[in-house]
Amino acid sequence: MSPLTICLIIFALTVFSYCWGKISMATTSLISLMALTLFGCMSAKDALAYFGNSNVVMIGGMCVVAAGFNRTKFCQNIADAISRSAKGSLTKIMAGYIVLAVILSQFIQSPVAVFGIVAPMMASSAQSLGLKPSKVMFPLGMATVATCCTIPLGAGATVASELNGYLESYGYTDFLVGLADPAKARLPLLIVCTLYCIFFAVKTTPDQPVVKTKESEGKALNKEPLKGFSEHAGYIIFILDALGLMFAAQLGLDNWQITVIGALAMVVCGVLKPKEAVAAIPVSMLLLIVGALGMSGALSATGAGELIGGYMSGLVKAVNGNSYIVGFVFFFIPFMMTQFMQNRATMMIFHPIAIATCASIGGNPVGLMILIQAGCLSAFMTPMATAAIPYMMDYGGYDQTTMLKMSWLPAVIFTVVSVAWTMTIFPIL
Repeated sequence: MSPLTICLIIFALTVFSYCWGKISMATTSLISLMALTLFGCMSAKDALAYFGNSNVVMIGGMCVVAAGFNRTKFCQNIADAISRSAKGSLTKIMAGYIVLAVILSQFIQSPVAVFGIVAPMMASSAQSLGLKPSKVMFPLGMATVATCCTIPLGAGATVASELNGYLESYGYTDFLVGLADPAKARLPLLIVCTLYCIFFAVKTTPDQPVVKTKESEGKALNKEPLKGFSEHAGYIIFILDALGLMFAAQLGLDNWQITVIGALAMVVCGVLKPKEAVAAIPVSMLLLIVGALGMSGALSATGAGELIGGYMSGLVKAVNGNSYIVGFVFFFIPFMMTQFMQNRATMMIFHPIAIATCASIGGNPVGLMILIQAGCLSAFMTPMATAAIPYMMDYGGYDQTTMLKMSWLPAVIFTVVSVAWTMTIFPIL
């Protein structure tokens, strides 16, 4: 069998095991990674590199920083203030944190980092209402992923130039993407996603964690109050860490460096003891991410994306270039593929197909390219979609079956909104 066939079989078995739930997701993830190396779909060197992936290191550091922040009174005081303002209303609490997460997602290009900043405070506010994190973490995670980099600020300002780069490399420059065009197309999705997460998402989330988390197992860190310098250091470090993530490019640092520095500062300043810092690192969740990244990379490297892209090209011709049908294809298929593949690899597959399709009929590719970008950046249904999802699943105590139950409706809504609006303002012909 070809590496592509073997990779697809391993992928199917991995998804089945995630849904089956008899083996932990971290174990399943590592089994799939090892199988990929044993059957020639990935080299051992490439597999080993995923253990040192920047997202894995960044999440580990962020978890330690968040644990230190949770030791301070600042987190609880903020949560109590929001809870008092909300007067016991879950909807008002959701509104405060979801809006905060959406705003941060415009400045920090990493959904993982945004989730790590907001999740501890949201968990405290939920606890004040007698709710478990499982009730509120899915809406928060989905909002940080689906709205990331919508507004042309920070990383979002580079989207137009990136799309124009694809057009120039193909030699089809009759149409160009304006700086504000991606925001014009994605703004309705941002609004709808925000409203859905505030008002409706909690209706689909479980009251209790479906799988055990550190909190549900009673393994929370020592809650002895901090005193003096350590108390103030805890929230100063957390705030500086958040600011560092927002201005990482200007500082000349990678996100993982910022979170690791913050984690070390928490220990050095006495906010956490070394054993507490180690206990705060979610090993099983990080191993899940390692395996998920490996599967994503293998699917890209073995040509699974190109295979699906070829079928898509034929489908586009079959519908005679109808803007809305073609737009649906170029949003929904990349959206689904990015649940299992790296978003960058998926974009690289489908942007040339969209440009070639439009060039053959003299059409405008701007709408299709923005839809591809939006679909690839909005994946939130599986732990392979983006590193933020395993973080959210671990924090909320979700399994894969629960994720699918919570995700299918917003996936349909986001697809309809994105396609209908984008292809209306940027039709192909």
